Amino acid sequence: MRTPDVRRWTGLSALAVALFLAVEAITKLTMPPRPQLDDSDALVAYAQASSSQTFIVILADTFVMAFLIVFLASFRQLINRARPDVEWLADLAFGAGLVFIAVTLVGDAMDGGAALDTLGLTPDPSAIRTLIEGHAIMFGSTGAVLLALVSATAAYLTFLSGAVPRWTGYLAAATAVSNLVWAPLGFTGTSPTSFFATGGAGNAILAIFPWLVWVFCVGITTVRGARPGTARSGGPKAVADAAV
Repeated sequence: MRTPDVRRWTGLSALAVALFLAVEAITKLTMPPRPQLDDSDALVAYAQASSSQTFIVILADTFVMAFLIVFLASFRQLINRARPDVEWLADLAFGAGLVFIAVTLVGDAMDGGAALDTLGLTPDPSAIRTLIEGHAIMFGSTGAVLLALVSATAAYLTFLSGAVPRWTGYLAAATAVSNLVWAPLGFTGTSPTSFFATGGAGNAILAIFPWLVWVFCVGITTVRGARPGTARSGGPKAVADAAV
């Protein structure tokens, strides 16, 4: 059997992430607006009305996280091939990415728990509120700090190794800054109408979306597999070292 082309798998996993994110986005458009968390009756009605969409979003997000693991492992291998001497930095980006994925999955479980509370049970508004608030923190500031670490490390590794185009490094650096800016803003309340609410629109636009754009862009540049003239055993740095 042929050895899988790590560049192609980097690209394919990123495209799969984009596909399942599209499923999430379309599903979320069908969900009713979330009420204030202290309006118990409205909160229970919201959880009941949106439970099916919530489960679809969580299932799609689980696939997103699975393909992100493939992407992060592939990106790590691209760096290690190009610059074996900075493997520890590639491990840092990979490890921080895995922690972000774990935090996201726990947040999804909390969101799913709020929806499950409405199926065949007498909904408990205090439980639903607590689960939504916990999910918002994980999805918000906690995730933003982890994404800043992943993005900053990825940017540095891109400039250092040349494993992927340099412009994706600038995009990763901008993503790191955006997430760091958002992190302290994620504790400014839970109002569903506020841009700066915990886990709200600001979090999606300033933290999650820029990072996923970086993932997609790296994927587009690598999906066609090994670059012409590049040895399979390494990237530009490895080829240069071999020539020397």
